[in-house]
Amino acid sequence: MELKRAATLLSVAGPEACFTGQVRVQMLSNPAAPARTSCGNVTFEPGARSAWHTHPLGQTLIVTAGCGWTQCEGGPIVQIQAGDVVWCPPGHKHWHGATPTTAMTHIAVQEALDGVAVVWLEKVTDAEYAVGLPVECADHAC
Repeated sequence: MELKRAATLLSVAGPEACFTGQVRVQMLSNPAAPARTSCGNVTFEPGARSAWHTHPLGQTLIVTAGCGWTQCEGGPIVQIQAGDVVWCPPGHKHWHGATPTTAMTHIAVQEALDGVAVVWLEKVTDAEYAVGLPVECADHAC
């Protein structure tokens, strides 16, 4: 068994190549093989978001604070908020992040296939992010 005390879990800036805006990533668990599952606590400041990406074995997002958006390729932007759980199927191109006015934190859980847990793609453009403002977010901060 390995116990990681909260005070020892480091938070680092999300890599600019993978995120737009201010994002903090705190790896909670990333055990060595043969384990394949890793998880991290990710906080997106207002307007921040991930780049488009896929996961070879899928990803679960557990929203723990705030309000955010997620979008699957070809679909609408969908609001997510604290308490919501999102499943992104294997190979499904998607992104997630905060709304323009509200921060969002989620725990991301994913498995690696042959050592690969995520495939990063192009960044979500400002135009893509602004398109399809969800009705439930149009009149107020989430």
